[in-house]
Order: sequence, then C-alpha cells, then structure tokens
Amino acid sequence: MKALILAAGKGERMRPLTDHTPKPLLRAGSASLIEHCIHALARAGFHDLVINHAAHGALVETALGDGSRYNVRIRYAAEGAEPLETGGGIFNALPLLGEEPFAVVNADIWSDYPLERLPRAPDGLAHLVLVDNPLHHPQGDFALQEGRVRAEGEGKLTYSGIGVYRPKLFEGCQPGKFPLAPLLRKAMVAGQVTGEYYSGAWFDIGTPERLAALDDYLKSRA
Repeated sequence: MKALILAAGKGERMRPLTDHTPKPLLRAGSASLIEHCIHALARAGFHDLVINHAAHGALVETALGDGSRYNVRIRYAAEGAEPLETGGGIFNALPLLGEEPFAVVNADIWSDYPLERLPRAPDGLAHLVLVDNPLHHPQGDFALQEGRVRAEGEGKLTYSGIGVYRPKLFEGCQPGKFPLAPLLRKAMVAGQVTGEYYSGAWFDIGTPERLAALDDYLKSRA
C-alpha cells in the first residue's frame, strides 16, 4: 500500500520559522516533522511514499532525497509556488499513487497512532482517524456513529490528518486548487466514509508554540 504525505502548506502561522524553511522541515526532538512521518510509515510497513510540495519544494527534495536512507522510496508531486489545497493536492498526486487505496498523513501532525492498523481496503471511499478536539479547535469536524463518519451529529471529533482514501473519491474532479472537505461530506451522506476514534498522543503543529510543545514532549520521551 502506498502512502501520501501532505507537505505543501505554506505554514504562514509558523512565521518567522517558515520564512526560509518549509514547515515540514522544522525540527522537533531528534528529527524534522516530515522525518517523523517517514519513520512512522516505514515502521508500519509503508515503503512506497509520495510527498507533495509547493513553495520551497526543492528544499524538501534536497533534504529527503529518494528516501533510501529511511528504507523507503520517495517520489514527489510538485504543485508549483501556490499549493492546491488538500483536495487538489491529492488529486494532483493520483498518477503516482495508482488505482488502489492509499494512506494519507499530514506532515504537520505527530501521533503515536499505529499506522499498521489502517485498513488496506476501506469499506467505502475513505477511512478517517478521529481524535479528541484540541483547545484550538473545540468544535470538532465530524461525528462518529457506529463506525461511520457523519458530517453532523452529537459529540463531534477532530480529523487527525491520518486516513485512507480510494481514488474513486476524486472521480469527476478537475486539476487545480480545491478543498477535500466537500468531497468527504458528499461521501458521508452516502454512508461511504468509515472511521475510528484514537485516544493516544496527537499533536497538530500549527503554531511555533505547538511546535515547542511537541519538542518538549519528544525530548521527555527520549
């Protein structure tokens, strides 16, 4: 099973740290954010990776190379200077991902979720890992009801940035910039999105303060 690491965001809320360094290359603990993703995927048996990138993408490619030193193969889906948002970015990477379901992990999250647990053949068009709502996102994203993810409902949880998608989710899409959420919500109405709740460690690295918190957490575990 292939995996896509989403690494094309500009990281504007991380400035000035991202003025000259792509957000995925910011370090926490002993490695960069994206290296933590690569290591976690490799441990879980994902060795064929695709990484999308936009601004400063050449720096990402220089830093990671072909992936051989991580015991993986890395290919890149370049988006140019302006990122294509999550939906457009995944659609742009589909030629490298093939026709089978693929895992997706955001480069700007860290979690001890066991990625080997992800379903290789989801029952539907997508499978999402949901977590408790962080302080900066108290309203949550989606509801989880008997293993199905719903756009509305009681007890909303936050999408972790970890999931599995079928290429068919993007059927009818056109190249360019577009968000992922509307596609997911449409699939949810049709009962085509499964999910699971994870209560373990999870960090969303959206600000310098949250990067520092992850750095402290990782150093405390070393």
